Amino acid sequence: MTTTVIGAGIAGIAAARALSDVDQPVRVLDRGRRPGGRMSGRELHGRVVDLGASYLTAAEGSEFADVVADWVARGVAREWTDTFSVAGPEGITDRKTGPMRYGAAGGMRSLVLDLARDLDVVTGRPVQHVGPGPVVDAEAVDAVVLAPPDPPARRLPAPGAPTEQALDPRGWQATLAVVLGWADRRWDTDLNGVFVHDHPAVEWIADDGARRGDGAAVLVAHTSAAFAAGHLAEPDAAGPGVAAAVCAMLDLPEPEWTHVHRWTFAKPAHPREEPFHLADGIGLCGDGWSAPSKVQSAWTSGHLLGRELAARAGG
Repeated sequence: MTTTVIGAGIAGIAAARALSDVDQPVRVLDRGRRPGGRMSGRELHGRVVDLGASYLTAAEGSEFADVVADWVARGVAREWTDTFSVAGPEGITDRKTGPMRYGAAGGMRSLVLDLARDLDVVTGRPVQHVGPGPVVDAEAVDAVVLAPPDPPARRLPAPGAPTEQALDPRGWQATLAVVLGWADRRWDTDLNGVFVHDHPAVEWIADDGARRGDGAAVLVAHTSAAFAAGHLAEPDAAGPGVAAAVCAMLDLPEPEWTHVHRWTFAKPAHPREEPFHLADGIGLCGDGWSAPSKVQSAWTSGHLLGRELAARAGG
């Protein structure tokens, strides 16, 4: 049985890994230049900055917790913090403790790359059509995994096909990741991250130097979905306003440089409770399944789908 996985984010790679680990042939196709999906970053001013998922958590006793423990033991992931600040439009008001959050010294993408080791991953390969049979761009395969967010994945099956009908075209939220850089750190070393409430533009601020462990003077602000929706056509134009809002909240001087990254489909508004969908040899997985939407959810969705495909193949 040969499976083609479309999408090299953590869900698609988890599905491929589950198949490969029981010696089932699998190939991953991704239109991007490198695996990572929404756990990707970008090199800015000589340093990779995390632009997508800010961190991950792992529920105690879960299979994903074992994966994270292995990453930590090998130095691929690192414990970051269990405490974040809370802010409103006027500044920081409180601190909130929760589960341990994990980051990665090499950036969140490095976790996906680690999962993808030894897999057959073809990058720069956009897929045009997935049809019954199943087929991928007219090539017959035994099974297909669609791992992108629902709106772009809906473009692949034929209109009205069962797979297309199972994908949700609504309810995916955008965000802008606005990176702010200084020559040196001007904020509390215990800042780590800030949950922002009641602000028209900013929802979350991450201390990129703290989560990566290198102390870089870089913050990454993620905007609200409503704010992002109004700036998708010209995201760079939103940078100065977001920077001014962050600096006002944290009492910081104007950053020396900024960068804006647009995530049109950042997260599902209403992820499904089911871990995945599988019918007629075509499976759907990702953080739009296995609610709530988290890195762990995306991995779990792909892992369980891959394991189900392997079981059906006798692997």
